[in-house]
Amino acid sequence: MKSGIPIEARRFKQIREERGYTQQSFAELLNIGSSTVDIERGKTKISGWIVAALLDRYNLNPLWLYGKSHIKELTVSSVDVSPKVICLDTNDNDSILLVNQRAAAGYPQNIHDVSWYDTLPAFNIPLPEYRNATYRGFQVEGDSMLPNIRPREWVLGKAVANFSEASDGKIYIVVLKDSVLVKKLQKNQLNPALATLISLNKEYAPYPIKVEDIQELWMVNSKLTFGIDEPSDSSLLEELRASMEELKSKINKLEVSYKGPELSQ
Repeated sequence: MKSGIPIEARRFKQIREERGYTQQSFAELLNIGSSTVDIERGKTKISGWIVAALLDRYNLNPLWLYGKSHIKELTVSSVDVSPKVICLDTNDNDSILLVNQRAAAGYPQNIHDVSWYDTLPAFNIPLPEYRNATYRGFQVEGDSMLPNIRPREWVLGKAVANFSEASDGKIYIVVLKDSVLVKKLQKNQLNPALATLISLNKEYAPYPIKVEDIQELWMVNSKLTFGIDEPSDSSLLEELRASMEELKSKINKLEVSYKGPELSQ
């Protein structure tokens, strides 16, 4: 490992050398200036445009480029659902971007716009559950995931590289071409090109989609919730007391009925 040079710069150089390009010819191919020397030395960060160009030309997995996946190339048969833009802090560590309800409305249309992501708040969670992966937070809109996820709560999702890695029955943040949904995912075994999104709230019908319409996929592993209510003695406990008193009354009536009238001597 070369000290001081980020992994994406080293892997960028690896891709260039594997395909036999010079620094000048590779820069010309990708339309990124006269040379790739500053990128390979870690002096210039790899832009979202370069990541998109490598993905389009070589099916290069963006998560592999940043050391987050062992899958180097996305096969033609798979569907790329990896993050289109990755946010790094000043120490080149992944930051968790937060996408509120309003921002989520424009997320699908701005998914490749690096500058748009700069408008979103970002933070880090120093816990082992959030290491060695890319995470993103989305604010939930609506009640389709009740009772597990309430409206306006935040769900944190781990990036999925391609659709083949997704698991049935798990809850995902699904970024389609025109919307962002939080649903349970069900693959179609008879037709792999289709999938079904399922709400936990039984009042909502299953939502069929085409796999090719998925832009990004994030597996939900946690949530942020606020305004936790304390148990109310005047509601739940009072209902329990009333039920107990009613049950005692019925038991007493059964005992009297069972004994019957006393016999005279």
